[in-house]
Amino acid sequence: MTKGSVPLCYLLKLSANAINSYWDLPFNDYNYSYINVAVDQYGFDTVSIDRFGIGNSSHADPLNVVQAPAEVSAVYEITQMLRNGTFPTVNKQFSKVVHAGHSFGASQTYRLSALHPEATDGIVLSGWSLNDTWLGQTLAGWNVRLARLNQPFRFGNATPAAFLRRGQGSDDTDSIDLVSSFGSGLASIGIDLTNEEVWQQVATTEIGNILNNWNGTIEGVPQDLPTGYLTWVDYTANQWAFLYPPYFDLAIGIYAERTKQPVALGELFTLAIGLPPSTPYTGPVQIFTGRQDAIYCGGDCLETGGAYESIPAAARDMFPNASSFEAYIQPDMGHGINFHYNSTGASRVIQEWILSQGLGSS
Repeated sequence: MTKGSVPLCYLLKLSANAINSYWDLPFNDYNYSYINVAVDQYGFDTVSIDRFGIGNSSHADPLNVVQAPAEVSAVYEITQMLRNGTFPTVNKQFSKVVHAGHSFGASQTYRLSALHPEATDGIVLSGWSLNDTWLGQTLAGWNVRLARLNQPFRFGNATPAAFLRRGQGSDDTDSIDLVSSFGSGLASIGIDLTNEEVWQQVATTEIGNILNNWNGTIEGVPQDLPTGYLTWVDYTANQWAFLYPPYFDLAIGIYAERTKQPVALGELFTLAIGLPPSTPYTGPVQIFTGRQDAIYCGGDCLETGGAYESIPAAARDMFPNASSFEAYIQPDMGHGINFHYNSTGASRVIQEWILSQGLGSS
């Protein structure tokens, strides 16, 4: 077996970009993909790990099972599989493992380094800082909904056929152009908008979640999630917390809303429980955060009052034994790093840092 380095880029996110493909974003032919940069340009192997209840994992009890410490334990076990060559379908042992987590995943990465400092050779914490001042306003801005009601075709138990029966006609195979119908209705009262203009307005509201579900993201079997799975209300809430206008494509914002994933109550309640004030971890640390991150920097990561060079840099004290520490602030970028125009540049910064720490393939 050959040995190499794998940045273990695992998806443990509490954000609007919590979609199955966050690290390998397919939008615009994968031009926003972190994995494309890491694998195709830098030759790394990557593993992406979904949170409990997301992707192909079972939809466990959202309060008593889906909790932050349990997810960290799962990441630790997967890391051990990668090191000893028992990871399913991968006939390879990895002598070096870098853990990269975003937002909620960054907190989980920190927890992993504190509980199992020997498990990781390098950590990247993106979309994160030590300062949680703005988490309350973030939750308020989300105006959270039950996921099963917000996107009933994906997260609830509604079906396209049922939707059609409640719409225009009894034939379940009828196709209803709802955008055109809205446009015609507006035209009848003297408001003349194109279908695209109507769609851009509708797609940014909670109504848009239902229409997006029906038109483009219906899964084969509705997930019928329990009521303990939550999500933010609509595209507008998504943009406020995670995106920085005008440095992203409107279409990618709508894509993020259509493909968002829920958060479980258990994750919210246990995010900070038992989180150590510092970690004995002795390897290198990079924090990578967009300057205009609203969740962890209140909209400007350089607005520190002079105590530190940036708000994320204050986390240096949590890593007293780290071999190196860097807090990198990317301009013109909000919390959802992989959804901004300069996302591939951000991915390259992270890969170059990994190489600079001697963690390239060997």
